[in-house]
Amino acid sequence: MAYRILTMEERPDLKPQVHRLNPAVWPGFMLHDAVSARYWRQLFKTFAGFQIALCDENDNVVGAGSSIPIAWDGSEGGLPDGWDAALEGGFRDLEDGRQATVLCGLSVSISRAHQGQGLSGIMIREIKSLAAGGGYTGLIAPVRPTLKSAYPLIPMENYIGWKHADGSPFDPWLNVHYKLGGRFMKIAPVSMVIFGSVGEWEEWTNMRFPETGKYIVPGALSPVEIDCERDEGRYEDPNVWMNHRL
Repeated sequence: MAYRILTMEERPDLKPQVHRLNPAVWPGFMLHDAVSARYWRQLFKTFAGFQIALCDENDNVVGAGSSIPIAWDGSEGGLPDGWDAALEGGFRDLEDGRQATVLCGLSVSISRAHQGQGLSGIMIREIKSLAAGGGYTGLIAPVRPTLKSAYPLIPMENYIGWKHADGSPFDPWLNVHYKLGGRFMKIAPVSMVIFGSVGEWEEWTNMRFPETGKYIVPGALSPVEIDCERDEGRYEDPNVWMNHRL
């Protein structure tokens, strides 16, 4: 099948399809991040040229990728704390007149019917091309390891040390980045933070949380902390910063 990649600047009419894709493939609780709620829709207006859609010959969106230019000094210490900070920081950089130096990848989503065909790698290559075309020094990304949800009790420090015989990362998504030139920089232990009441967490996860404690939730990379006395649930999504030099 022939595919083509279009930016939202080129085809703003594709935005509704793109906005429907993430909820279809992401764990439900991941859609309730406060920073994303504040900036996501605006991302597709202000930075439309860096939001892409992978389409089939009938203009059906089967993949979507998002990124944002940010100011980064090139040091590990200068990296944003994670996904939330990168998204918010990109808008603040623009508002404050700071010159963006790199493109920061935020997400790549492939429809379930088209997963396993290597399309995510095509998306990363296109985002790297956008970075090069924009005159940026590279592409960085707070990568969410896809298979980590199967090992939520394993510390990320241990998990990223798991390798195949050839030395490539055990995690499939980290491996895709690695094979396309991405290299590990550091862990972002609190990349995205999701708050909600106990009732909201029960709705998002289709689970019950009868008492205070840490819970294993499908799709979560680490346990969710539930505090019944405060009627509060908190989840910290750990990511891995990868750097693609151009």
